[in-house]
Amino acid sequence: MVTRDQIQSKIDNLNKPKGSLGRLETLALQICEIQQTLTPCLSHPCHILFGGDHGIEKEEVSFSPREITWQQMINYTRGGGGVNMFCRQHGFKLRIVDVGVDHDFPECLISTCDSDTDNKIINRKIAYGTNNFLYGPAMTENEWQRAVVVGADQVDACHKEGCNIISFGEMGIGNTSPSSILMHLLLDIPLEDCVGAGSGLDSDGLRHKYEVLKQAVSNFHQRNQHLDATFNRGELEKVSFCGFEMAAAVGAMLRAAEHRMIILVDGFIMTACMLVAQTINPTVMDFAVFGHCGDESGHKRMLDAMNAQPLLHLGMRLGEGTGAICAYPIVQSAVNMINEMDNFQHAEITKYF
Repeated sequence: MVTRDQIQSKIDNLNKPKGSLGRLETLALQICEIQQTLTPCLSHPCHILFGGDHGIEKEEVSFSPREITWQQMINYTRGGGGVNMFCRQHGFKLRIVDVGVDHDFPECLISTCDSDTDNKIINRKIAYGTNNFLYGPAMTENEWQRAVVVGADQVDACHKEGCNIISFGEMGIGNTSPSSILMHLLLDIPLEDCVGAGSGLDSDGLRHKYEVLKQAVSNFHQRNQHLDATFNRGELEKVSFCGFEMAAAVGAMLRAAEHRMIILVDGFIMTACMLVAQTINPTVMDFAVFGHCGDESGHKRMLDAMNAQPLLHLGMRLGEGTGAICAYPIVQSAVNMINEMDNFQHAEITKYF
């Protein structure tokens, strides 16, 4: 077993001032611990994009209309999305998974088997979107478990191909709403500080969104006021508010941690999914590298509350997992640093500290 002290010693003996490569050093330490080696590597990076629609969208909490979900899913099969461009640039294999999109895709776009995934949609549809959580749970416990299995199975497929670093993205109009509520409920942050403009709401739209979500939270508490105060946090919240694509991402994160894979975490929605995953298994955070702090209101507060330090802050709020993929070269740099830099002794340089 490789110890933390052994890894730190190797980093400190690279021919550089101690700590001079900053975040790259702590990142290399984390990756070595994940892989249990002093010579880490990155292999077959994969990105899984889960799609699903949300019943709460019908309350006009999103600037974008519902049909954008299925239209963008088709766009991904043509290679025209932001996520496609970044996957091509950084060498990621992209898997597009329909977990709950409110649309029937043409058969020509549907993957027929797990190996036939290039420019195809993997059909794992559980339902045509979640229920409207303003009036009741977004999904049943059975639906939650099915979505979690979808995510886990997709990670298994990537792992079987040799993947040891993975990222996740989402496509689902309205999914900043459940993310805001989960942040509020699981981190005890005032709801108003958690609700943002999503894909572009103006001030009136933002106020309307807040009022809808405030009522949804109030209804949730009223429905569940009989439960014991010791009820496991996260258990009820996840089925009450998550989208199918979010549940699949949670399952994927948990399975990736089981495989000891590096998990690149994207923006607001995927951070909320990691928050939920953490309530199920806290050790999942050991495998998480937070790629990007987006401009969605509340994202920085959620990251701070989770003691997560993102690698980038580029003002992005596209979603799809784009911020995570953009952070990949920094992870590569950390791995190259510990593998390729010479040490003081071999380079015959005086170690002066």
